[in-house]
Amino acid sequence: MTTEQPYPPPQLPVFQRPSPPPSQLSLTFQSSLAALALLLSAGTLAHSKEASKAKSDPAAAFLRTTNLTSAYFEFSADQWKGIEPKQRETDRSPFGPGGMNLQGREGGRNGLSAAQGIEFDYVKGNLTLDNKALKDVAVRYKGNGTFMQSRGSDKRSLKVDVNEFTKGQKFEGLSKLNFHNGVTDPSLMNEVLSFQLYRDAGVPAPRTAYSRVYVSVPGTHNKTYLGLYSIVENVDSSFAESRFGSRKGLILKPVTPKPFEDLGDDWAKYKQTYDPKSDPTPAQTQRIIEFCKLVSHANDADFAAKLPGFVDLNAFARYMAVTVYLSTLDSILGIGQNYLVHLDAKSNQFQFIPWDLDHSFGQFMMVGSQEQREQLSIQKPWQGEIKFMERVFKVDAFQSAYRNALNEFTKTIFRPDRFQKQVDQLAAVLRPAVKEESAEKLERFEAVVRGEAVAPAMFGGPGGPGGNRREGGPGPGGPGGPGGPGGGRFGGGRMGFAPAKPIKGFVTARTSSLEQQLSGASKGQTIERMFGPGGRGGGGFGPGMFLAPVILQAADKNADQSLTKSEFHALAENWFSSWDKSKSGKVNEDAIREGLATAFPPPPGFGGPGAGRPEGAPPAGNPPPPQGGPRGGFNPAGFMARGFLTALDQDKNNEVSQAEFIKTFDTWFDSWNVSKDGKLTEDQLRTGLNKDLSMNR
Repeated sequence: MTTEQPYPPPQLPVFQRPSPPPSQLSLTFQSSLAALALLLSAGTLAHSKEASKAKSDPAAAFLRTTNLTSAYFEFSADQWKGIEPKQRETDRSPFGPGGMNLQGREGGRNGLSAAQGIEFDYVKGNLTLDNKALKDVAVRYKGNGTFMQSRGSDKRSLKVDVNEFTKGQKFEGLSKLNFHNGVTDPSLMNEVLSFQLYRDAGVPAPRTAYSRVYVSVPGTHNKTYLGLYSIVENVDSSFAESRFGSRKGLILKPVTPKPFEDLGDDWAKYKQTYDPKSDPTPAQTQRIIEFCKLVSHANDADFAAKLPGFVDLNAFARYMAVTVYLSTLDSILGIGQNYLVHLDAKSNQFQFIPWDLDHSFGQFMMVGSQEQREQLSIQKPWQGEIKFMERVFKVDAFQSAYRNALNEFTKTIFRPDRFQKQVDQLAAVLRPAVKEESAEKLERFEAVVRGEAVAPAMFGGPGGPGGNRREGGPGPGGPGGPGGPGGGRFGGGRMGFAPAKPIKGFVTARTSSLEQQLSGASKGQTIERMFGPGGRGGGGFGPGMFLAPVILQAADKNADQSLTKSEFHALAENWFSSWDKSKSGKVNEDAIREGLATAFPPPPGFGGPGAGRPEGAPPAGNPPPPQGGPRGGFNPAGFMARGFLTALDQDKNNEVSQAEFIKTFDTWFDSWNVSKDGKLTEDQLRTGLNKDLSMNR
């Protein structure tokens, strides 16, 4: 086993579930001794189980939280070109009047990028991982928001299937591995420590390791360092066998803000929503439909009586206790994604598994304020109306198990000092690998390790030495990893989201809030609107939430917080002129994406040369091109460009002429100015953009 750890972690067992503090033990000496004996025996049992498991589970030694290894990918030039995502036509939109719709095409992936027709295909490549050579492995990009945010860089998340093209090939008993780029998290710890926390709580959750990742492509890359990744165990039949004792169960990956809603009697109506990872049997599909009907139609007494037959309530209580503690709102608590459900072959019960936790520890800034996430109610932690959650939380058996779990965990695994030690321990392991990416990333890493908030990353910054931009992507290419000089920009842009507290600051406030809520001293805070601090103004969630304040600031020449038709028309002229860099009289999707990206510059002082708007520079209505090429990635032009193109492209030729561009803006003004007073407010902008950019796909 190769572990590249220049600084060995301290010999403190902070990655094991700790014993309760003395205050939890009985006040009598006799019962204290009995409790202590029980704790000691439990610790011995856990140790013996781990030792036994290591013998039967070859991945156990590799998938350790503090294991840092190296991975070397090799591709031919054609393979490297072929791994690029495909853009397919879709009539779906991630935005709509009812909120987010994150489902992809029937039979395809779900998620933000999939909903826009972005699909990933496997290519062959070779991989040397932990000094073990694996030939002809299948590799593709993965991720949704993380892909959007990193699309201007080579440091993208990867899914590897070592068995797809070479049957029977495995790595330490594993067929699939997930390499996560951590682009949304400057500490690269959120997901890893969250999975650890779930496991400590007795919830089945993936195990993790870390890896430096390198890539070689003839003529392009020679062991180029892409950066530090986390390796996440795949939730598949092998995972199910190790956690639940059988491969015969069914794994689902739901994507819906209304889980377990009655969609009728035809399984076809459920399939894309629940995304089964294997072909379900008729009995399994019927079980899912039966549960959806129970949730949707049963009276309270019948629901409470029958729920334990469908859901392991003790297991779900532990899962919810950790989910709620982490305020991980990009989950079943909000959008309705980033978790899996296992339908057990023996018990016929549903068991919940966490997934995709880079925004955990209250760092999903698109939902609620920092205070709301820290004080999130333990009794109503979900946003809006989620019938499944509302009904389960009314069941006495669940409430008892849930509050017992919260009480226990608050005194043990939710202790702030435990997280602080874990952060410091991991920092010692990861610091050299982060330093190799760039000094700038190391500076941000050190800040969050200290507990200081930093601005969100606008990944994939200007090119230049070490820029490592994708061929054909925004900005020039260049040797070296994405984290080299000029290799990345950081900053919150003008999306209106304050930097989130990192782990150390969040857990102190969150544990205190749970203690107060459990004692009855506080009810916590709820988040009724889906997105933004407390639910942002009119129009709800959609592209307007990002674009409206930018458009208003750029076009409002007389600073009256509204736009006249002439101001809106002038913005259209300025944007088209600056986006049409080739002066061809037309702009395509790439030009629109680059143009939108300039509307979200990071604050001055972030990202080195060219980052932010220098003092005295023109506003976003007619911005100068950034040094080294425009930013690629999320910011959030990556997921708005396609909808923007479709809305503007009147003749549907995948290009927008100047006449089409300006005429559409004029039409929008007349349509959105519902008061007919000749002025657009920010709320009207937000509502109109949500409507027209959502419907035009």
